[in-house]
Amino acid sequence: MTITAKAQELLRLHTDPDLLVVVNVWDVISARVVADQGSTALATASHSIAATLGYPDGEKIPRDLMIDMVGRIAAAVEIPVTADLESGYGDAGETIRRAIGVGVVGANLEDRMQPLADSVAAVRAAVAAGEAEGVPFVLNARTDAFLKAGDRDPDSVLADAIERGKAFLAEGAACVFVPGKLDEKQVTALVEGLGERKLSTIGVPGSLPPARLAELGVARVSYGPFTQRATLTHLADLTTDLLAGGQLPDGIRALN
Repeated sequence: MTITAKAQELLRLHTDPDLLVVVNVWDVISARVVADQGSTALATASHSIAATLGYPDGEKIPRDLMIDMVGRIAAAVEIPVTADLESGYGDAGETIRRAIGVGVVGANLEDRMQPLADSVAAVRAAVAAGEAEGVPFVLNARTDAFLKAGDRDPDSVLADAIERGKAFLAEGAACVFVPGKLDEKQVTALVEGLGERKLSTIGVPGSLPPARLAELGVARVSYGPFTQRATLTHLADLTTDLLAGGQLPDGIRALN
């Protein structure tokens, strides 16, 4: 499949009536394992990639290392890959251009609740980079309205998320990512404000189940760093058991 075909397929998956479920990965072997379970697309997790390479979250990892890893992941699988590229590492357009160059066909781009004009400019630059490369790049523009809400009035937070999301969609973003533990009322309001199949959410412990998200008109759900955390939780528990004299459990598969 060509990079253009992968981008077109990723966009179709966002607009299809079925909820797009993307399980986040952080290196080549996690990507291959997740892809082999029947995934239609993959998403990388910037937090997880940074942790894998020894960096804290929040654009502390050098952009070159992030691009190298998402490129390795994209090259390792046949399905479309969308990458978490944080807030663009100081130059959203150039970061998207480089991601396309290594085979990535979609991305998350955080607003970090910067001034709206600055966030819109970053989205505009990212969309323009895809157009310049001749790829229908699928931008999942993220607003941190809920993550950075603090003790603000919930209605104001919701209004901010919708205002920012609409602005991002107007600049050509395919979808708006609103991370946070959203309840049904909030999801419903976001879908009404942004449009059906335009909202992307994150699955966290206690989130609405995917089937309900699909019924409410959500386009996509991903899992951020939680997939790596679940994997590391299993490793920690296994290590504790082995150090206490336990044995490897039955049913281990040779997935690497």
